[in-house]
Amino acid sequence: MPSATLHDGSTIEVEVHGEGPTVLLPLNPTPAEEGPQAEEMRKWGADPSLGHSIITGLSDAFRVVAFDYEGHVLSAPKPGTLTPDNIAADILAIADAAGACRFAYYGYSWLAVLGIQLAIRTDRLTALAIGGYPPVAGPYGDMLKVTNAAHRMAGETPNAPSAKGEPGDWSSVSVSMSLDQTRQFVTLYEALQSFDDRAAQDRITCPRLCFAGSADTIVYGPEWDDARVDIAGPVLSLRAELEGLGWEVRVLDGLDHMQAMQAGQVIPVIRPWLAAELSSVAG
Repeated sequence: MPSATLHDGSTIEVEVHGEGPTVLLPLNPTPAEEGPQAEEMRKWGADPSLGHSIITGLSDAFRVVAFDYEGHVLSAPKPGTLTPDNIAADILAIADAAGACRFAYYGYSWLAVLGIQLAIRTDRLTALAIGGYPPVAGPYGDMLKVTNAAHRMAGETPNAPSAKGEPGDWSSVSVSMSLDQTRQFVTLYEALQSFDDRAAQDRITCPRLCFAGSADTIVYGPEWDDARVDIAGPVLSLRAELEGLGWEVRVLDGLDHMQAMQAGQVIPVIRPWLAAELSSVAG
């Protein structure tokens, strides 16, 4: 199993599945079917085996390079260095470790944000597919509110996971991360406050796809500074502009943030699109 050395000297394991054009997936390839973590994920509508399910749905047609970037930054926090430049360098180091000169990338939510930042920093991308985050008019300000609130709460009395949590009830989310874990996401979104995603579009030169659930608006309560993270709004209202900028746009009717990220929704969207866009790309 190859591993890559990241910008802070830490290492991350990389798994390679299948053959064909290379697709990088920043997802945990190991299913977590049982135990407290799996149960907590299910309580919030998440799939403990999400990464494994998406890999399985793609690896018969593509060479899938899987790496649990989110799990890595939580286990080896980078409170002062999780910046767009460093993240892009990390992903390129992972591609190098997997022997991928050129590659496609799929990411959802904050991992979609990373895909946009990667795309404007390299010409090695063959295709970019993102979900759960708009390529234009992204909610960077509200994401900074959310991450600042999480960091503040991490410094207060430690919170146990909420026993009353249910899908869509974002205000009841408890913060069980450390100060370093939360600070790294503040660092990321602070660095993105001056990012002009509309002006950056001409720097994305590869084929690109974005999708979101039509009900993907995350509303937080006062303890989260009343943040309102609107994912669906820009995708719906700016669809014509996005298509004019070269994006293939898909809207998943009635789905919220957690529902639209599930493998059963993702694979039918990205697999045929990747197959069409990468048909002439060598593995």
